Amino acid sequence: MKKLFVRISNWEYWPFSVLYFPVFFYYAWLIIKHRSFFFFTASNPSIEFGGMVGEKKSDIFDLIPDEYMPKTLLIRKGDLERAALEAEKMGFPVIAKPDVGERGNWVSKIHSQQALKKYVEACPVDFLIQEMVDLPIELGVFYAKYPDRDGKVTSIVRKDFLSVTGDGKTTVNQLLEKNTRALMTADLESDYLKQIGSEIPEKGEQVLIEPIGNHCRGTKFLNDNHEIDDELDQAFNTLADQIPEFYFGRFDIKCQSYEDLKQLKNFKILELNGAGAEPAHIYQPGYPLWKAYKDIFWHLSVLSDISRLNRKKGHSYWSFSQGYRKWKAHQRYNRLLANS
Repeated sequence: MKKLFVRISNWEYWPFSVLYFPVFFYYAWLIIKHRSFFFFTASNPSIEFGGMVGEKKSDIFDLIPDEYMPKTLLIRKGDLERAALEAEKMGFPVIAKPDVGERGNWVSKIHSQQALKKYVEACPVDFLIQEMVDLPIELGVFYAKYPDRDGKVTSIVRKDFLSVTGDGKTTVNQLLEKNTRALMTADLESDYLKQIGSEIPEKGEQVLIEPIGNHCRGTKFLNDNHEIDDELDQAFNTLADQIPEFYFGRFDIKCQSYEDLKQLKNFKILELNGAGAEPAHIYQPGYPLWKAYKDIFWHLSVLSDISRLNRKKGHSYWSFSQGYRKWKAHQRYNRLLANS
């Protein structure tokens, strides 16, 4: 009952289909306006499906200059030999994640060859191994640029990873039971929590529970839009100009500081998301729902404008049959991940 009450009273925990239900009506209007179900495919012409769903991360990483990326390698399904070799070269821990994936599904921090073997044997799809980036701040920076104009940073979310603070007498599991966010998102049956759940952290000791910066896995999303300024806009214009035909989406980044990021120093791009990305600052706890919808609608209107302008430049929208096949294939892929 407590979990149900928390879910109902805090919209950040609502299912995607419930939260986005009003958005579907606005999207329907955009379909009529463009006379295309899949107008967004022109938003980022270099990314399959505009980056709405089903794009390969490895293809996107190929667009980004190597200097901005942690070492990342594509591993074919079941190829334990190569996975083990490359992870050993990178040095544990490493991050493993599906080449096509979303919302943190099948993303894992791997600490050993034994854990890697378990992941490779279970993962039903091609996946990436990415070196761990040891920088203190993780951000989601949304960027939008109209063709032939400078762009702007439109949203920044800072990620506060799920953790508990010890009091010297309470176990990790007991601390989690008192944590509302953990109640809603933590996998209490995970191997990691089974391992540390009975431990008693010292007073003031902070124990990281979830190392993956995804909202549905317990990370608190904090609104850092106050950090947006002309210097940050210019930095991301310089960055985006080096990525062919990228106009709309979110950079997931680790950096040393905002000051360094504004100078494009001491940062790495963990992922680049296209048309399907959200302005994730809206998930700041207590953020008004009406304001969240306003921000979502505004970003969709920008997506619409960019797609229209790119179409005028010769980038066509996907046909209904093309888009429908892609959408159905993505649904089958998600079912495969969910059932494995």
